[in-house]
Amino acid sequence: MTGILIAIGSLTLIGLTLGTVLGAAARKFAVKEDPLEEELKAMMPGSQCGQCGFAGCAQYSAALAKGEAPITLCAPGGKALVEALSQKLGVAADLSGLDDKGPEHAYIKEELCIGCTRCIRECSTDAILGANKLMHTIIVDACHGCTKCVKVCPTDAIIMVPYPVTVVNWHWPKPEAGNAQARPEPAPAH
Repeated sequence: MTGILIAIGSLTLIGLTLGTVLGAAARKFAVKEDPLEEELKAMMPGSQCGQCGFAGCAQYSAALAKGEAPITLCAPGGKALVEALSQKLGVAADLSGLDDKGPEHAYIKEELCIGCTRCIRECSTDAILGANKLMHTIIVDACHGCTKCVKVCPTDAIIMVPYPVTVVNWHWPKPEAGNAQARPEPAPAH
């Protein structure tokens, strides 16, 4: 019985000692992260599509925080993200060359799909279902619109289409500033 208690006590002592050493090492050798980089990463869409030329949103955020990348590279973020980044970083945003088509997802034209599986290998979110030499289809809820599958399709069977307007995602359109009609002034009270 005493042998079991000695084993339990020694394992507990070893665990506490190693836990203390690892905790102290984690504090001493912790990598300090830039708070601006974390804020920028939180603003990103998080799709990790690589359209910006970086491996993912974290790397793009790091480059933005260091001033090494333009703010107009994130295609899934669109104009709204560019404007938010412009305000956050205090830089001017040139939106003239930026085409904001709204959120889109991939769609496979079934009559053109030959089942080559190139699109499946390219999709980072596993939004494409199919098998070799069989027709493929898109899981719309999983597609983040990176267009990588469109670029690799040899038969141009994949196109980007806007998300369908439903009760869940419909928004009242904002009035345009230039088309606001003048309202008549109220009559003064006598």
